[in-house]
Amino acid sequence: MGSIKLSEEYLKVQDVFRHNALVIINQMLAWSKSTQGSKHLVDEMLHSIFFLGGINTPKYEPKDIIDNEVMLERLKRRYPRPLLCYSSQLPMRSPFSCVLDMIVLQEGQDQVDTIKNRLQEFVGLLKPGFLVSSTLCVTTCKKSNSNYYGVSMSTEKIPYAGKIMIAASCLSAWEEYVAGAVMTYYPKVHQEKPEKNTNKHKKKSCFDGTIQLPPHLVTCQASNIRNQKDMNPCTLCENLFGLSKKKAKRKEKKERIEASWLYGHCAEAESVSNLLKEEKDVKEAAKPTSSSYTAENRERAEDSVRRALRQLLREVKYQKEFYEPQN
Repeated sequence: MGSIKLSEEYLKVQDVFRHNALVIINQMLAWSKSTQGSKHLVDEMLHSIFFLGGINTPKYEPKDIIDNEVMLERLKRRYPRPLLCYSSQLPMRSPFSCVLDMIVLQEGQDQVDTIKNRLQEFVGLLKPGFLVSSTLCVTTCKKSNSNYYGVSMSTEKIPYAGKIMIAASCLSAWEEYVAGAVMTYYPKVHQEKPEKNTNKHKKKSCFDGTIQLPPHLVTCQASNIRNQKDMNPCTLCENLFGLSKKKAKRKEKKERIEASWLYGHCAEAESVSNLLKEEKDVKEAAKPTSSSYTAENRERAEDSVRRALRQLLREVKYQKEFYEPQN
């Protein structure tokens, strides 16, 4: 009797995936109707959600998420490829990144407060857990006064999803320096229970692609999406990008449980990546300086990520190519 009750509770928790997926899909479809040039974001979001549903336990097929047959048929006509490719091709980003890009496209890059407010309002419609990012990061180029946004991985609660999405982002989505910084540590995971006051995050011995963002050229500020409170960079982001904590800040340990995270999980990775893709002066100033940062060593680091990704996907027999969203 006890096991039956536990199973019922487990399935009740798991059904949050379906609820959040349906809210995100419906809202993105509604936004897309009034937002020119946004079809590719809906296409990418659908594929990413269907992929994550396919590797979740229990598995959610598209028909399990969208139980309205009329709506599902309309999606098949309007967005056929996500439904054809979700079980054979990998997404390059988690679905909440598409939500962020949609809002930025609608409001414009300079509308930081409005974007924060809209994200806060939207996550209020979602239940905590599946498919929801917890953190937003805004990285600003001081010279151009341009803002670049990113959200944390919305892959919690789904086994292996975070590792898969970080590997996919390293190999396909992120700017080369950000990918290189993350690959300095990934896929080897730091100790789960590091000793107090010691840094147990170990770099690869053969490759160091970490960078130092120049503080005279950029600012990088993360915040909690639900309450909009600013957050210090975690130790992982300090190691990756040379970000430093501000003085006299509140304790972050309760908000950022770093010991369970992977490098590349945080919103800073996507935000910094978007900036470096556009701001060439900042990219030049931030380039890796380690003598181990060579083309040969980078290829070895990429190979280690590919091997880790293949291992993660072996059981579900996914192909290695990445999904290209369609306009």
